[in-house]
Amino acid sequence: MEKKLDPQEVQQIKDIQSQQQVLIEKFGQLEYQIQSLELQKETLVESLDKLRIKETELAKNLTDKYGDGVINIENGTFSS
Repeated sequence: MEKKLDPQEVQQIKDIQSQQQVLIEKFGQLEYQIQSLELQKETLVESLDKLRIKETELAKNLTDKYGDGVINIENGTFSS
């Protein structure tokens, strides 16, 4: 046996379905942004790793050349 829903009830159901669809779309957009940010983060981490390697190599080269000491980057001097 079928019963007719009140038009207000039908509208409430439609409103909820519409809001659910909006949320689903926003979740999709958010997940896309998260994936994009994770890729950017990976790229930055790789760049940081490469920079640390360069820093380590330079420190070794300077130590080999000048020995242990302190570098004053402001005036470009080395003190042992």
